[in-house]
Amino acid sequence: MRLWIASDAPDTDLTAKLIDLYPPSADLPHGYAMNLTEGLLRVRYRDSWERPALMTPGEVYAITIELFPVANLFRRGHRLRLDISSSNFPHFDVNPNSGEPEGEWRQSRIARNRVFVEAARPSHILLPVIPRNANTDV
Repeated sequence: MRLWIASDAPDTDLTAKLIDLYPPSADLPHGYAMNLTEGLLRVRYRDSWERPALMTPGEVYAITIELFPVANLFRRGHRLRLDISSSNFPHFDVNPNSGEPEGEWRQSRIARNRVFVEAARPSHILLPVIPRNANTDV
């Protein structure tokens, strides 16, 4: 997943979840949202794990969130949803958004993040698609 982002904080997390939305049925009258895969980036590590770099608040950055590999067969009527957030606690550790050293933070703050979806900054996700086999009834 490639995102163009800006934040008013020196560090923040961006998470992505890919979800299979099941249509309503007799058993599930409101449908069902099944998490397929997810990924997270602590933005200070956007360029390197070895050389973390804090953000300049308000500056725009292109980041990549690696989602865990997954395969799924989407049946007729299913939809695909992508959730983007700045936290996935308790699954992933809390980011105080303060820019302080990891494990030594003393203050936390709210990060106001922005994701760009415009022609000049085209946030997107790349999903490989395997064509349907003519010999299946799916």
